[in-house]
Amino acid sequence: MITQPPLLGQPPATIAALEDLDLEGLRAIWRKQWGNVPSMRSPDVLRIVIAWRLQARTHGGLDKEIRRKLRKKAPVEAEGLDLGVGTTITRTWQGRTYEVGIEQKGFRWEDTLYVSLSAVATAITGTRWNGPRFFGMREKKK
Repeated sequence: MITQPPLLGQPPATIAALEDLDLEGLRAIWRKQWGNVPSMRSPDVLRIVIAWRLQARTHGGLDKEIRRKLRKKAPVEAEGLDLGVGTTITRTWQGRTYEVGIEQKGFRWEDTLYVSLSAVATAITGTRWNGPRFFGMREKKK
């Protein structure tokens, strides 16, 4: 993987160049453009966010009405996480991929609504887990 960030003068070329960067290269671009790097550990997610921001800078972001509607949507605040309704969380565990949908009143996995992400993780594994940690949203405590 390439860790040297591309030049940011031409957004389409830059967006294509993002595919060749590893996590550290993507973080270097973020740091240069927007300051503090978000705590994302997924290069794929960070790549998408950077691409969106570069395109928004060039072509304009969301208009005022769309931003208002998005703010009006009540996010699910689960265990200190701000996850938007409609988001799907994916985790591969013991060779199987699990998808959990975020709904207004909780977390849906296999047609069952759970009140917490930890309850979903426990149902999947059969043992007690911190939900955000199981789904890779929180680092292990040292």
